[in-house]
Amino acid sequence: MTLRRGALRAALALALLLQPASAVEPISLGLAIAGAAASALTGFISYPRLYCYFRECCLQRHDHRGAAALQENLDRKLFGQHLVNKVVVKAVKGFLNNTNAKKPLALSLHGWTGTGKNFVSKIVAESIYKRGLQSKYVHQFVATLHFPHAPSINLYKDQLQSWIRGNVSICPRSLFIFDEMDKMHAGLIDSIKPFLDYYELLDGVSYRQAIFIFLSNAGAEKITEVALDFWRNGRTREDIQLTDIQNALSVSVFNNKNSGFWHSTLIDRNLIDYFVPFLPLEYKHVKMCVRVEIESRGYVVDEDILTRIADEMTYFPREERIYSDKGCKTVDAKLDYYYDF
Repeated sequence: MTLRRGALRAALALALLLQPASAVEPISLGLAIAGAAASALTGFISYPRLYCYFRECCLQRHDHRGAAALQENLDRKLFGQHLVNKVVVKAVKGFLNNTNAKKPLALSLHGWTGTGKNFVSKIVAESIYKRGLQSKYVHQFVATLHFPHAPSINLYKDQLQSWIRGNVSICPRSLFIFDEMDKMHAGLIDSIKPFLDYYELLDGVSYRQAIFIFLSNAGAEKITEVALDFWRNGRTREDIQLTDIQNALSVSVFNNKNSGFWHSTLIDRNLIDYFVPFLPLEYKHVKMCVRVEIESRGYVVDEDILTRIADEMTYFPREERIYSDKGCKTVDAKLDYYYDF
């Protein structure tokens, strides 16, 4: 570090000046250098902002630049999701600015594959910690990977509680992301209910600064049903408000036997702050995804290729062909085929 090297050089110079020119005792000089190094290190650690510039630290205060980056990234890279953009930014920004939160923030993101759920969770992580999903304070669970066997559900419950308890003890502003909630064994997620509740302390630990994000395909049918009703009645998707869908979505997820939220106490006790619907993507949104991906790879956009990729996607319902059944998920693979990267 520049700071520590400077302190060592200064200590060496001082020691040389204080000794006779003809004799510098090695032991005395060594002690002087060691003392200067210790002093520099102590000063280095005593300034958290300076220390955290070089080493990742648990977030102690809200960085307004992070909220601005969250808004900017969603505006530029998330298409057709006006509800997500509005709700997620307000929820995350408001929670991070709240110095007296009564419970952790819990967001449940729902929609078909390829509509942007994983992308949004990634952007939220990056808005809080520079390393994003690679941060040691961000913890991601995938149901089919981390909790694959139904007979082991009690073991998973104990492990999950221990993991959350241990990591929040280290960093109160920990972020936990649970992917594939629709494939999680029913009842498992209820084991974290105490951590999401309105407790000030649990065994001496406060969970009120933590953030929990759940990702699921469950409820996608209900979201599509609402979107189609608006389309068939001549209204735009931007006319859809959160109140048009949130209650029906939470009920649908709660009663879905194939969902990890089936009859979950997290829903029953109103511990999920927002059910965030990801609307199915239309043809124009797929083209936007293709354009952004081409540009991100540093290539000039070929409008003919862009249109061909969007045309190759499959759309539903079969008669109207309005929504992409894979969202933007296969755009990368199709670009690899058309472009010689």
